[in-house]
Amino acid sequence: MPSISDTLSRLNKMSAMSGQMGGAIDNDRLTPLSMTGSNPGGLKAYFYAPDTTATVPLVVVLHGCTQTAAGYDHGSGWSALAERHGFAVLLPEQQRANNPNLCFNWFAAADTRRDDGEVLSIHQMIATMIDRHGVDPARVYVTGLSAGGGMASAMLATYPEVFAGGAIIAGLPHGAAGSVGQAMERMRGQGHVGDAAYADLVRAASPHDGPWPTVSVWQGGADTTVSPANADAIIGQWRLLHGVGPIPDREDVVDGHPRRQWLDRQGRAVIEDHRIAGMGHGTPLDTRGDAGVGVAGAYMLDVGTSSTRHIAASWGLLDRVAEAAPMPGAAKPAAPATPAPTISPNLQRMPDTPVTPKPEGVQAVIEAALRSAGLMK
Repeated sequence: MPSISDTLSRLNKMSAMSGQMGGAIDNDRLTPLSMTGSNPGGLKAYFYAPDTTATVPLVVVLHGCTQTAAGYDHGSGWSALAERHGFAVLLPEQQRANNPNLCFNWFAAADTRRDDGEVLSIHQMIATMIDRHGVDPARVYVTGLSAGGGMASAMLATYPEVFAGGAIIAGLPHGAAGSVGQAMERMRGQGHVGDAAYADLVRAASPHDGPWPTVSVWQGGADTTVSPANADAIIGQWRLLHGVGPIPDREDVVDGHPRRQWLDRQGRAVIEDHRIAGMGHGTPLDTRGDAGVGVAGAYMLDVGTSSTRHIAASWGLLDRVAEAAPMPGAAKPAAPATPAPTISPNLQRMPDTPVTPKPEGVQAVIEAALRSAGLMK
């Protein structure tokens, strides 16, 4: 258990950092979603859907803290890839009324419980896409970065029947935290329960008794914001659900980085683990060349491998169009961008609200810092 002085030190260090993870970005591909349902999480959403009478796959994309839906889409390149290959994208967006730093509340029980809060809002958005925009209900996928990765874990656990697969980037396992203090500990890789306990948390999250969605895990080897121990915990959680052993069935190298795969009895890869050596906290990109995807920036790290493209390929979304022409909006060939400083997506503060310790006592200082960080209401 970290000491109070350690907690305060980390909060003060994070509060001194600044920077935005994708501000206002104009993206003429995206349209605001007019959703049906009660929207108990108070979220907004944008979408892209191809102009076709055929049913299409859907990817739900969850941004990180301080990001907007359009900002993360601009960096990751999801709607550009969707436009080229004929699938739909849904981008839920957090609101400051729910979290001052626009973090999805992955650590709050009220927002990660089936048929409640933010997970229900996202489920209602998916239903709207299926009803109105020609989405194939058998080909719905979810991915997210950091806090969005934690919420992707929650969606896979609470509505496993909805998703064919998920990809969690620098995220955390479902049920890892039930309080602000636990969230901070888990991000640092502390206090994780065993694989069996994590698997039980997913089993208890819904009445599902059918096949489980496939899971892809992406993690920077040098991530000091969300410890790689969280990637291990996600793999352990889903490995037991899929009934595969502790040793991967296949190991290879993708774009110079190790990939491990666990296969089911039919030889299908049900779990993938991508570790990007030397990468800090963010979404791995490859923006260069004709097939480049996305735009490098804060937490959008051009490291020579595109998680967006590899995830889409693993879900069979790149089958429709050949790869000859340049991606829409693809960056010109350039040297890899220098990774942005790692700032906690769950604890990052806005630059105009510094923490100033007051004489009310230690507890008051902690609570003021956590409220400013968006982790306590």
